[in-house]
Amino acid sequence: MALDRKLLEILACPGCHGRIRERPEPDRLECVGCGRRYPVQGGIPILLLEKAEDLSTDDT
Repeated sequence: MALDRKLLEILACPGCHGRIRERPEPDRLECVGCGRRYPVQGGIPILLLEKAEDLSTDDT
């Protein structure tokens, strides 16, 4: 994926306003505050709470 570093610096989680970072799996961003994961479609981060995957619901 490799989003622009400047873009990642200004993005924030819409839920907790935490910092966003890239994930190892393709097409995902993660909030370092609450753990929500957001999809990236066509190089565009989709930072909508209804599209987020909540980390607390994972089995890992």
